[in-house]
Amino acid sequence: MSVKRIEYHQGASADVKSAVDCIAASPKVALDFIEELHRAADTIREAPERWPIGENDTRRFLLWRFPFAVIYSEQESVIHNLAVATEAGAGILGKPL
Repeated sequence: MSVKRIEYHQGASADVKSAVDCIAASPKVALDFIEELHRAADTIREAPERWPIGENDTRRFLLWRFPFAVIYSEQESVIHNLAVATEAGAGILGKPL
């Protein structure tokens, strides 16, 4: 089985920037958040089908150390990272998870 590449939707990049801006008071925490996102991407890339399919054929990977989820969809040869959203209430995009 080949490892799929991840393509980041423009909205997902904006979500990450918004999240980092929110926690930027602590550069260490902001860096930890980015590192956590990299670990999440590696984990998703290794086994994207591991998490259940939800609304609109998307999957949700919960970060371990932060109250955020990575929302993604899987295609034949690529994984589309659609959003990074908070677990509590509304996502960064303004929609509940």
